[in-house]
Amino acid sequence: MNSSLLLSLAITGGLVLAAIVAYNAWILHRNAPKKALPPDPDRPAPVAGDPLLEPTLRQEPSLDADLGPSNAASYANLDQGAEPHEHTVDAGDALRMPVPTHSLERRPGLDPLIDVIASIQPEGLVSGDAALAALPPTRRAGSKPFAIEGLNDATQQWETPAPGQRYRSFQAGVQLANRMGALNEIEFSEFVMKAQGFADAINAAPDFPDVLQEVARARELDQFASDHDAQLLFVLRARQAAWSPGYVLQNAARVGFVVGAMPGRLVLPASAPGLPPVLTLGYDTQAALAEDPEQSAIRDISLSLDVAQVHRTEQPFARLREVGAALAEAMDGVLCDQNGQPLPAMAMDPIAADLELLYDQLDARDLSAGSVLARRLFS
Repeated sequence: MNSSLLLSLAITGGLVLAAIVAYNAWILHRNAPKKALPPDPDRPAPVAGDPLLEPTLRQEPSLDADLGPSNAASYANLDQGAEPHEHTVDAGDALRMPVPTHSLERRPGLDPLIDVIASIQPEGLVSGDAALAALPPTRRAGSKPFAIEGLNDATQQWETPAPGQRYRSFQAGVQLANRMGALNEIEFSEFVMKAQGFADAINAAPDFPDVLQEVARARELDQFASDHDAQLLFVLRARQAAWSPGYVLQNAARVGFVVGAMPGRLVLPASAPGLPPVLTLGYDTQAALAEDPEQSAIRDISLSLDVAQVHRTEQPFARLREVGAALAEAMDGVLCDQNGQPLPAMAMDPIAADLELLYDQLDARDLSAGSVLARRLFS
């Protein structure tokens, strides 16, 4: 009798132990990161332009330009960068200040709309080789980009000095503002020193604008930029099982993303080569660099849009909504704001309306989103 009882208890204990082991195995399997599906042998070989290409076959363009809250109520869920700096200059007075009468054409080089420009007039023609030898070793004055251009004697176009060319005049410029803030007096002084050194080397006379006027223009432009800078960030969070990097790459490739220049970064390219990406997808860098990435668990990814860097004709916010919805459905995730709060569909339309207003305000200032000047100013 005792032996039968002991045998029954042993069998029961074995079954319970087996059930526990099976349950734990099921839990581990359920919580294991989702992995990319193997290639389908019945699928035709990929061709150029196929969005289902393996992500390692397509990479971020090498000319990708990477990349404050001024009115949080107007731009819900928008990270608008740093708070505007305190300014003593009156914005109306600064707007009425005369702009240097250089070419007002919107072109890639120096532009009086966002640059301080000093003319440099040599006594005669200067070769491109001599100009290149006289250029300062660095292209920044403090935190602001600095550049020198020459008026090509043959083409009558302003350009960066080049070997074998001849130039009849030059201009030096420093940017009035960027995301590091407004040009200050110290940076203006450094600009003057660099431009003066170049002028002395080519036996030329520089003509500098008034420092107080230019610093005031810089502060006004910085105030405008701070008030109109917007970076939109959504977070896609896993509902249950985490994702492996390969699973993220595979699903992102299906909606047009390509591998970025940095680990854990993918980009949705613009319609024209050499432009900043329309959208950026990011995930944990350590997961991307792990020895066995497929064992890394990713529970959320970010989808970001740098509004001023992308032209409105790309319809970046509409694409952000589409991509977010597609990835949420395919990866069993929920779309949230940067604070982790789920974003209902009804929250998207007000953001879209705010962005259209922002685009109009940038257009009115000749700083249209995605333009060369906007990309320089908001950098």
